[in-house]
Amino acid sequence: MADNEFLNIKFGEEEQKESNVKKTHRRNTECLVRSDRNIYRKAYSETQLLDVLGFNFKEGESYHCITAGDVDSLSYLKCVLRQQDLNYCLLSTWCMAGDDVMQIEEWLESGKIKKLDTYVGEIFPRSYTMEWQKLNQIYDKYKCGRIAVFKNHSKIYAGYGNKFAFGIETSANINTNPRTENGCLTISKEIYEFYKGYFDKIISFEK
Repeated sequence: MADNEFLNIKFGEEEQKESNVKKTHRRNTECLVRSDRNIYRKAYSETQLLDVLGFNFKEGESYHCITAGDVDSLSYLKCVLRQQDLNYCLLSTWCMAGDDVMQIEEWLESGKIKKLDTYVGEIFPRSYTMEWQKLNQIYDKYKCGRIAVFKNHSKIYAGYGNKFAFGIETSANINTNPRTENGCLTISKEIYEFYKGYFDKIISFEK
């Protein structure tokens, strides 16, 4: 399968490289340049996603999926955790359900994830009160990282274990819904560092 080259465009206060290119007012937006071998998969349930992604992730490969069924973003993280425990992981979501918070606690308790930073949308503390309280209780108990609340609608995971680093990008939140969703799992230290560098700079609304 042919490599795909992606155009890197940085918006903001940059010097124009071409005199006929107009300067845009969008800021703080980046696109990472990558050249990967792309693998495409279809899945209609979480169990099928586990099957189609397989057990042999390779450095530099991107696994692009289109799903329809009980596949939320947490399903992709489960695929990674089948192959390795994680020394560090960050997750970003607009919202999540109570069952998902409990799943996160199970992974922290078992040591499947050793350190975890969680980024949620601004609606989460007040629209998902019980989930927010439980999430904070978990972080107080395990001292595993930080929770940040901001104007967030991104659905991202990034992390690393002893075998590989990775990034996961999906349209799905961490709560299952019977809709078509897209997702991409990339095995790369570069993609991990790209997202880690961005989210480390987030300042939370909640102290």
